[in-house]
Amino acid sequence: QEECDVLSLRLSKYRGNINLSQYKAVMLASLRSLCKDWGTAHEVAWSWLWENVERMLKALMGKPAVQEAALVKMMSSLDSSAQDTIRREVYSKFFALAPAGQDFFKQSTTRLHFIADKLVAMTLDMYKEPKRMVEDI
Repeated sequence: QEECDVLSLRLSKYRGNINLSQYKAVMLASLRSLCKDWGTAHEVAWSWLWENVERMLKALMGKPAVQEAALVKMMSSLDSSAQDTIRREVYSKFFALAPAGQDFFKQSTTRLHFIADKLVAMTLDMYKEPKRMVEDI
């Protein structure tokens, strides 16, 4: 699912027509030429995989631009008190989900706030420049 989310962000920056079913034909032809022992089991498995990916991508089409605009609007409307609350909640949620993470975050509050701010900036950048962010991460 995460890979499909990232792929949908990258596809949202493409300005042409996107035909996912044509990609399936090209992908299968490429795989057939690369795999010497290609058989019907391979064909069925890869077709099933691509059909699921295609279904997820179609469900996400058009949403990244709306989500980016909403995120930018929300983040720009926050005052310093709300930003502090978000910083604290990031760590509360993270430590609740991964208690062992507390062993790695033994920095000052200032440093933790810097990291949380970077996380928010990276989230915004993921929408604005998904290709660069994938390469950076």
